[in-house]
Amino acid sequence: MECGCQHAGISLSKATRDLPGAELRGDADVLDVTDDSRCVRQGALFCAVPGTQRDGHAFVDDAVAAGASALLVKRFVDAPVPQVRVPAVRPAVGPVAAAVHGYPADALAVAAVTGTDGKTTTVHLIEAALAAAGYRTGLVSTVEARMPGARSPAALTTPGAAELQRTLCRMRAEGVQAAAMEVSSHAVDQHRTDAVTADVAVFTNLSPEHLDYHGTVEQYYATKAALFTPDCCRRAVINIDDSWGKRLAAHATVPTVTVGRAGQADVRVASTSDELRVVVQDGVDRVELATPAVGQAANLAAAYAAARLMGVSRRDAVVGLGAAPPPGRYQRVDAGQPFQVVVDFAHTPRALTQLIAIARRASRGRVHLVVGSAGNRDRFNRPDMGRVALTADSAIFTADDPHDEVPEEIIAQMLTGTIGRAGAVIVVERDRWKAITAAVERAEPGDVVLIAGRGHERYQTVEGIQHPFSDVAVAEAALADKGWSRRPAASRPDSAAPSGVPRMRSAHPGWPRSGESRGECR
Repeated sequence: MECGCQHAGISLSKATRDLPGAELRGDADVLDVTDDSRCVRQGALFCAVPGTQRDGHAFVDDAVAAGASALLVKRFVDAPVPQVRVPAVRPAVGPVAAAVHGYPADALAVAAVTGTDGKTTTVHLIEAALAAAGYRTGLVSTVEARMPGARSPAALTTPGAAELQRTLCRMRAEGVQAAAMEVSSHAVDQHRTDAVTADVAVFTNLSPEHLDYHGTVEQYYATKAALFTPDCCRRAVINIDDSWGKRLAAHATVPTVTVGRAGQADVRVASTSDELRVVVQDGVDRVELATPAVGQAANLAAAYAAARLMGVSRRDAVVGLGAAPPPGRYQRVDAGQPFQVVVDFAHTPRALTQLIAIARRASRGRVHLVVGSAGNRDRFNRPDMGRVALTADSAIFTADDPHDEVPEEIIAQMLTGTIGRAGAVIVVERDRWKAITAAVERAEPGDVVLIAGRGHERYQTVEGIQHPFSDVAVAEAALADKGWSRRPAASRPDSAAPSGVPRMRSAHPGWPRSGESRGECR
């Protein structure tokens, strides 16, 4: 997303004057900031971030050749442009980018949402409530970055520090007044949001995830908790039904509104008579919230509380929270069939447990589950995913996004959680298209088919290569094959995926071939 920001442009000396330990050699005008040499434009500051696999210093020559006017480095290099050396490059990127773009976050009211599950739904709900109140809004989520007149698919839950400041700058240029954004634990740890002080930070919940990155649950929690400090937010909304949330609220150093079913919650979920209506107790008033975001009572209450703190009236909050949920979050695929087909992003044991429970309440018959686990991450969660899958009536274990791993090995690790346990009828089908089709074919009137794990994602990554694949479109094609269709049927591709990836089909040849890849969002 190009900046389009009239405020962009500052001297290197001014942009870096507040960086601790900075040493300047030369000076130049800087128009943009990036840590990707492939994205350098004329007049950009290239930030040579040392990474775990690649060191940005190795790409300095490419950046200069592309037009970089200056460099941010950990060590001075032989290059014909001004440079500033800092003790650590990564933490400096956000503050420098904010300075170059004229501190765009200061012109916006920002809600920042973190947690293991529910971030995307909560962000979209907050944005909808702000829009209902008449604000010109922006959104940064796992699904997309969006503002008036522009939207682009997301590559990461939270963009890199330079891209985030560029996006906020564009929002300001488009007249955005309030924005809601997801903040991943990776983003906090990698200083992507350091230059943004949120008006409201929201904590949804926490369960073990990303331990391949953080090491322990305690460190994962500590990273999330770092967002709830005066440097990072002005106020907080915290779900205290979650044990980690209760701990966070007890140690909060910013004004905090608590939400949940607990009697001591400031905004209390008073009842959930059905999956689409939630009553919250806001002070002395009972407020009924209707939403298409099925089974999201705690997230709905958190979004309501955040919107109210940002100046949204009760009436406008109620209207906004009734807007459409984000794609891939309990998204029904309706072709007129006498059973439900639902696509959902649930990819953790906790989220999958909640998803199956919701489907069980919605079903007059059986619950059929399609489930997998992503490669290159969170291997320890796989047995628990298998264990939870047994709570459905049938569970088809299949590929998710295997990345560089062998799908059969991922599935085998999930199946260890089913050993010695009773429950669902288990089927193994590596080909995700065939797995979805099989689940639809076995559904009878009153049943619910759950297609879990990928939600809105439109690509499947196999051996590092992205192949177009949408669970929604595959489900539509499977329904069309059975004679149900509200639109022209999606065509099944004639050939399998590229050589060496047997039975991994691209779902539809007409889908876009550029867009999001899975980053740390899961």
